[in-house]
Amino acid sequence: MTLFLDARIPVRFGALSEAGPDSALLIEGEDALPASRAAAGFTMPVVATGHPAGCACCAPRTPVCQALSRLFLARARGDAAFFRDVVAITVTAAGQEAVLRALIDDPLVSAWFRLADARPESR
Repeated sequence: MTLFLDARIPVRFGALSEAGPDSALLIEGEDALPASRAAAGFTMPVVATGHPAGCACCAPRTPVCQALSRLFLARARGDAAFFRDVVAITVTAAGQEAVLRALIDDPLVSAWFRLADARPESR
């Protein structure tokens, strides 16, 4: 039997009320972020940047990738309270798709974070 431990931080979609005490927040929009916990915000760009091919040399990292990177670095440096998971609070379908794309496509984000299982985690 082979056992596998995925140490990446799980990201799940939800509302602020669903965030546990050890959850960080990834919030779509320009509202103020809560100071009581680790949180990062992102806004969807109005116009896409880079050329259509979107090669790695000229396609900038998305706002979601930048926000998740800020969260991870704050956790690693001790600048934020240790968190066990991230609750992504999105308000648009494009925001939800951007979070999913970041978890799948960005090499750094996918090394640090993963989409949470549908089943609740035991703590």
